[in-house]
Amino acid sequence: MEKQLRKYIAPNILAMIGTSCYVLADTYFISVAEGANGITALNLVLPVYGLIFAIGSMIGVGSATRYALTRALSDHTAKDYFSNAVFWALIFSSIFVAIGILFPDRLLALLGADEQILQIGVPYIRIVLCFTPFFMLNYTFTAFVRNDHAPKIAMCATLLSGIFNIVFDYIFMFPLHMGMNGAALATGISPIVSMSICMLHYGSKQNSIVFTKKCPSVKKLFLACNLGVVAFVGELSSGITTLVFNFILLDLAGNIAVAAYGVIANIALVATALFNGVSLGLQPVASTVHSQELTDMETKIYRYALKIAEGIAVLVILIILLFAEHFIAIFNSENSSALASYASIGLRLYFFGFLIAAVNMIKSGFYSAIGNGICSSVIAVSRGIVSISVTAFLLSKLFGITGVWIAFPVSEIVTWVLSVILVRLRIGQNAASSPPSVA
Repeated sequence: MEKQLRKYIAPNILAMIGTSCYVLADTYFISVAEGANGITALNLVLPVYGLIFAIGSMIGVGSATRYALTRALSDHTAKDYFSNAVFWALIFSSIFVAIGILFPDRLLALLGADEQILQIGVPYIRIVLCFTPFFMLNYTFTAFVRNDHAPKIAMCATLLSGIFNIVFDYIFMFPLHMGMNGAALATGISPIVSMSICMLHYGSKQNSIVFTKKCPSVKKLFLACNLGVVAFVGELSSGITTLVFNFILLDLAGNIAVAAYGVIANIALVATALFNGVSLGLQPVASTVHSQELTDMETKIYRYALKIAEGIAVLVILIILLFAEHFIAIFNSENSSALASYASIGLRLYFFGFLIAAVNMIKSGFYSAIGNGICSSVIAVSRGIVSISVTAFLLSKLFGITGVWIAFPVSEIVTWVLSVILVRLRIGQNAASSPPSVA
């Protein structure tokens, strides 16, 4: 079992590292080209990315999870989930495309941009929004490949698209002098690269996924999204956190504090991606085991995934404690002492939250994989939206900017307490399929 789990977890961690690396590359190149204002503009757009990725992952990962569960039961409706996910991804993405064409400036202003930031950010957000269909569809393409016993292809697709993004970030921004527009264009093209690589599986003899010509089903969308809430909140949480933090920090200290948080948020995306990789990796294995009613094996899968996640958390925190200033200096091209001061304290305080976040993310992903949408949704919504927003507002009132930095670890503790209560109450599940209570 552990060998099979490693077969899925390792490629997913590598794929998520690739994804987070191109986000860091984006931030670095933008910081060099546009300085602190560029990072501020990027950070104001991050919630939009979060919403796009959240909807795409909820549809794609949720549909692929439902596909795996129904296929294991020899249910003939399993084959319809791929095409249904494609249709709904296109439907939802069209809304973002329309906003990008008609009023990107109003959206960016709504997110907190002043005139200076609007000048830099409007062309960037317009390009990002127009590529929304590819961002959303990419989740469906990679999630179904992963659940069709081809995790290495899904990994290669994500990694190579990330490498493409990094390389063409540089080419578009500097040799071609496209600035932030070049960064947006490279990011927009990268999911097309990923989907093209996934087509190697869809065109192979090993492929068992078919595209059925049926009208989009609201019922199947609901069934899929019920299991995709974890993926949805996992992607949305960074956007919600960024949005809340941006408004609080703008009020407390202005654009420079937002730029400092932009550095923290983008480095934190790497850690989040690692835990998402573990969570996504356990999903196909746990779904298959659950459909076979092997409850003892389910618990072993949960415990093994949790050990991996906690090991990653400890390693990540040690790296941040030792090298925080070095990471900040990479993105502080203007050598702003204010940015460095805010980010140095914030980075260390913020990252301690990953000790508990690792538990919450694995537990939520496990519940989703075994079909328990209620518990997975409650944990995911608590940590990603509700508790982080409430604690950020309350703690910022009490402790100022320091309160913003400690909001993340405090919110994760609140969610962990809630998850323990859910486990003991056995909400929405059989006692046999419940993961053990952990400290």
